[in-house]
Amino acid sequence: MRKAVYVILATIIVITSARAQYITLDADKEVIWDSKAQKMSAIGNAIARKEDMTVKAARMEAYYAKNNTTGKNTITEVHAYDNVIMTSPKANAYGDVLNYDVLKDEIVLKGQPAKLTTEKEIITAQDNITYYPTEQKAIANGNVEATDKDNNKIFSQKMISFFHKDEKGDMVMDKVEIYDNVKIVTKDATVTADKGLYLPKTAVIKLFDNVLIDQQGNKLKGDFAETNLNTGKSRIIAGQTSKGKVSGIFKEKKKD
Repeated sequence: MRKAVYVILATIIVITSARAQYITLDADKEVIWDSKAQKMSAIGNAIARKEDMTVKAARMEAYYAKNNTTGKNTITEVHAYDNVIMTSPKANAYGDVLNYDVLKDEIVLKGQPAKLTTEKEIITAQDNITYYPTEQKAIANGNVEATDKDNNKIFSQKMISFFHKDEKGDMVMDKVEIYDNVKIVTKDATVTADKGLYLPKTAVIKLFDNVLIDQQGNKLKGDFAETNLNTGKSRIIAGQTSKGKVSGIFKEKKKD
C-alpha cells in the first residue's frame, strides 16, 4: 500500500520559473494522502527530493493545488519538523523547522540555532536562515556567526550569502554581505564596523563606517578597512566621517 501511495505522490509536478520539476515525498513509517484537504503527510525519516536539493526530517507535510495552466496538481508548500537536514551540492543546512513556499521560491529554516555549512564556512543564526533556490541566495538573521576553517569568526545581526555554480557544477559561496554590529575576531586582531563584505575566495573582508581595529591593545579608527583572514593583516583608510584622518592609540611595551 505504501509503495502505491509513493508512486502517486511521485507524479505530482511542481512548476517553477525555469521549467517543470518533480518533488517526491517518501517516509519509513507512513505516507498519508488527504485528497479533501489537498495535503500529504510523511512520518518517520521523511524525505522530499527536488532536482539537486533534498530535505530530510522526522515528519513532513506538503500541500498542493491544481495548476490552472497545466491542469495538474502542483505542490505549493512543504513543512518539515524535527531534525531537519537540507542538502545540496557543497552546502547543507540544519534546523528544527523548515517551511518551503514553492510559489515564492522561499525556504525558511529555524533552529536553536539554524545552521548553514559549506566546505569552508559554518554560519549559524538564532532567528532563521532564509534560502532562495532560484536566486541562489541565503539570508541569516539574528545573532549571526560565521566561522571559517581557520576558526576566524564574523559576528553580525544579518548576513546575506550569494552562491554560484563553478565549472564543475558545484555550488560555492561567492560573497557575503554583513550588516549591523559587525565584528571580526581573528587570532591577531578584533575588528568592528557598521557593515562589511566578505569574499570567501580570497578570504578578504571589506569593512565600512565606524571601523575600529584592535590588535593586542593597539587601536586604529577610520571609515574603511580591509582584513585578510589568511595573512591576518589589516589596513585602514580615512573618509568623510573621520574628517580625512585615521586616529590611533598605541600601547607602549613595558621594559623589564
